Amino acid sequence: MILNIKTHFSILVSCLILNISFAQEADGWISLFNGKNFDGWQVGENSETFSIVDGTIKVAGPVAHLYYTGDIKNHNFKNFEFKASVMTKPGSNSGIYIHTKYQEGSWPLHGYEVQVNNSQSDWKRTGSLYNIVDIKENYAKDDEWYTEYIKVEGNRIIVKINDVVVVDYTEPENPLREGNGIYRVLSSGTFALQGHDPKSIIYYKDIMVKPLKDQ
Repeated sequence: MILNIKTHFSILVSCLILNISFAQEADGWISLFNGKNFDGWQVGENSETFSIVDGTIKVAGPVAHLYYTGDIKNHNFKNFEFKASVMTKPGSNSGIYIHTKYQEGSWPLHGYEVQVNNSQSDWKRTGSLYNIVDIKENYAKDDEWYTEYIKVEGNRIIVKINDVVVVDYTEPENPLREGNGIYRVLSSGTFALQGHDPKSIIYYKDIMVKPLKDQ
């Protein structure tokens, strides 16, 4: 009888765990960062710019970019929703790249940058689709966690800061781009977090993606 009780209890616990796991994944969101190490992420030069502090990614150091190169969608996303919790220290600049490709160094050539900057000297503030749709208003504050959300579906990009839409951009069929800007277009690719300069300190956590049906 005792063995039966233990067996039933084990089955009940297993069912509860499965139900909880299902509830966490039922909405389609998938974690890209485990809070413990950089499994699934890769950085080329200046790798010391990125470290893990209390379950967050701390960005502080010379120019570097941390790319997601993990197994989810083989790190190649076209249509998706993305969100991350972000905290900036005063005077800091960073960015989240989408539809980009891994590079050993320099600024990412491919894809779009969504700005992270609440008080640095560059006037293009958090949520800007950098050099495409730039915003001057502040929708987040330094030293406070906020949510940066990006959705790409077809040729449309939506950026929200704390659930407020700050960018709603539809890429034209033949966007006007010059120089290396010709690579600032939607295609498909991965995500990257930017280390902008040694004076910029930023924290990222709860980095999530929800793949959407490709059109």
